Amino acid sequence: MKPTTKKIYDELFERYPTLNSVKAEIMRAFETLFETTKKNGTIYVCGNGGSAADSEHIVGELMKSFRKRRPIKQDVFNNLSSYGEDGERLKRTLEGAIRTISLTSHISLSTAFANDKEPTVVFAQQLYGLAKAGDVLIAISTSGNSENCYLAAITAKAVGIPVVAMTGSKESKLSDISDVTIKVSETETYKIQELHLPVYHCLCAMLEEETF
Repeated sequence: MKPTTKKIYDELFERYPTLNSVKAEIMRAFETLFETTKKNGTIYVCGNGGSAADSEHIVGELMKSFRKRRPIKQDVFNNLSSYGEDGERLKRTLEGAIRTISLTSHISLSTAFANDKEPTVVFAQQLYGLAKAGDVLIAISTSGNSENCYLAAITAKAVGIPVVAMTGSKESKLSDISDVTIKVSETETYKIQELHLPVYHCLCAMLEEETF
């Protein structure tokens, strides 16, 4: 790990001392996610309500530059030279990306499957159709018992990819099945969500720092 990546990690606990209770789990989550990033795998994210917004937020931080400049791959950069002014524009504009997909985004598929089959299986269906070895799932649930996130986690395990869960402090179905569970030390939904944000911001910053 780069010293600058470790600094991002250490600063999280200086700013949010309450997160010391999950310090080891946050590092394990980073290591799990970085394994996927190194292999150019895909990070899938799911959640409901505010956690659905967090899923989208994570995609926004990872699919473009977050805290630092991200160069694109050299071969793509070189290939763009063949496309004149438009290629030069893309060379100036495109940024390096960490492959991330929010399972909350595919509204046509989600509503069709919910209508035709079962609403609580929509994340699982998407994950089954998309995930492959080398990928990872982040399941965000303040209770840890959101049925659609839990069923997605089961599907992830069946497909053969690890699961990182973000929950509140209580034991839950997600904490039972996940490879890593970050159980922040709150029990009220909004307070849990307030702590989830600095955790995933730290993870996104660490992944970016280590990758680019």
